[in-house]
Amino acid sequence: MREYINNGVRLGWLIDPKTKSVEIYRHGLEVEVLLSPTTLSGEEVLPGFELNLNKVW
Repeated sequence: MREYINNGVRLGWLIDPKTKSVEIYRHGLEVEVLLSPTTLSGEEVLPGFELNLNKVW
């Protein structure tokens, strides 16, 4: 994911269904880890986009 961010990606999600965790990568910021979130927001990169994770878990 760091390689993607270093090459210009502004937002990346690494979703692990086994642990029900999500690592959120953003340019210039530390990785944020969420445990069992129900949704993910596209933030300012994809305004209005929301991913429902209930179907993933």
